[in-house]
Amino acid sequence: MDKDKRKYNLLVIEDNPGDLVLVEEYLDEHILDPKITNAENFKEAKDILVTRKQTFDVILLDLSLPDKNGEELVREMLLISAEIPIIILTGYTDMPFSVRSIQLGISDYLVKDILSPLALYQSILHNIDRKKFITDLKQSKKRYNDLFQLSPQPMWVYDTETLKFLDVNESAVNEYGYSLEEFLEMTVTELFPKEKLHILLEHLKKVQGSKDSYRSLFGQHQLKNGKIIDVEVHSKPLMLDDKKSQVVLANNVTERTLYIKAIEDQNEKLQEIAWIQSHIVRAPLARLMGLMNLIKDDIPSFTEDQSFYLNEILNSANELDSIIKEISLQASEVKIEND
Repeated sequence: MDKDKRKYNLLVIEDNPGDLVLVEEYLDEHILDPKITNAENFKEAKDILVTRKQTFDVILLDLSLPDKNGEELVREMLLISAEIPIIILTGYTDMPFSVRSIQLGISDYLVKDILSPLALYQSILHNIDRKKFITDLKQSKKRYNDLFQLSPQPMWVYDTETLKFLDVNESAVNEYGYSLEEFLEMTVTELFPKEKLHILLEHLKKVQGSKDSYRSLFGQHQLKNGKIIDVEVHSKPLMLDDKKSQVVLANNVTERTLYIKAIEDQNEKLQEIAWIQSHIVRAPLARLMGLMNLIKDDIPSFTEDQSFYLNEILNSANELDSIIKEISLQASEVKIEND
C-alpha cells in the first residue's frame, strides 16, 4: 500500500510510553514520514505551544495526564492550541463527556481500545481539511466584511423574503442618518418616499422573477431628516447566514442629477438663442438688404463713390447674414455630454 507522502507535523500529548509507541505505529501504517513531537504532560505541552510557539497540523491528546485531566484539561488545551485541531485519544468510553468535548471545541473523540490505524489516519485528514475549510471561510468573511465596511458608498444586505435589513455599513449610517440599530429594525421599503414606493415594488418583482444576478435601479430615497436624494442602486444576490439576501450598493447621484438638469437648461437656452438669431436678428437684416437692393435697382445712376459705398454696405450685410446663419447652425447643434 502506498503511504501518504505529505508532511504531517503532529503533537502527541501522551504520558504512557506504550500508548505513544502504539500511536506512532498506527501513524506509520498510512503516513510515510510523520513528524511527531511528544509532550508527557500539560506543562510541557504549554511550553511547546505557548513559549516556543511551535505550530502543528493536529494535536493528539490523552485525557489523563499527570498534571491535568478531564474537562479542565480540555478547556486549558483549547485556550493554548491556537485553533489547531485537537483529537482526543482516551481509554475510557464516556459518551456524555465525548459530546461535551465536541461542544467545547474538540475536533474528534477516539477511544484507544477500538482505535485502528485507518480510523486515526482518516480522523487526521478530516480535521486538517475541516480546519482549512474553516480558515478559508473566515478569510472569505473577512474579505467580505472589509469590502463591505470600508466601502465609501452606502451598502447594506437585506432579506429578500422579509425585506428587513440584515447588515448595514458605516457609510450608510452616515449618509442616511439612522443608527445601525435603527436600520436593523427597518425594511428597505422605509427608505422610499411613499409616492415612489411603487418603483421599488416593481423592481423587486423583476428581481424575483429574473435570472440576472446583477440589477440596477434609479430612484429616490428619503433620509431620516426627511431630505429626498436621488440614488442609483446596484444589487446582487447573496447567501448570508443561510438566508437568501441581496447585497446593495447605493450611490447618491443628487448632485449629478442637478448637474444634468443644469446642462439640459443650458441646452434649452442655446436652442432659444439659435432661434432668436435665425428669426429675430436676421429679420431686420434681411429687410435692410432688401431695401439696399431696391435702392440699387430704382436709382439708374450713382456716382462712383456712391456705388462703392452701396456695394460695401451690401457686402457687409451679406457677410453679417452668413455669420448669423453659421452661429445659429452651431448653436442648434450644441450637445453637452454628461457622465
